[in-house]
Amino acid sequence: MATATALTKGGLPWIPQFIESLDISRCLGCSRCLKVCGRGVFALRALNEDGEFVDSEEEEESERKVMTILNAALCIGCQACARICPKQCHSHAPQAV
Repeated sequence: MATATALTKGGLPWIPQFIESLDISRCLGCSRCLKVCGRGVFALRALNEDGEFVDSEEEEESERKVMTILNAALCIGCQACARICPKQCHSHAPQAV
C-alpha cells in the first residue's frame, strides 16, 4: 500500500502524519493543541475521580479535564498539536492510500 504524500509550497515532498491517539494519562488539559488546531479535531472533556468521562463539568463530578480526539477524520496531518504539547501526548502516523 502507498502512503499519502503531498508537496510543500517549494515543491519538496512531504508525508503528512495524521493523529492516531492521545495519551490522556499524560495530558495536562492545557488546551494548547485545541487552540492550535483549526480543524475541530480535539475536544476538552471532564474526568471524575475514578478516571471516567463525565458529561457534567460541575466541581463535584469533575476531577480534571483532558483533551480527547473528537474527530480524527478532520486531521490534515500538520502535527502542530504535537509540536505545541508540553507533555508529548499525541501520536501520529502516515495514512495508507
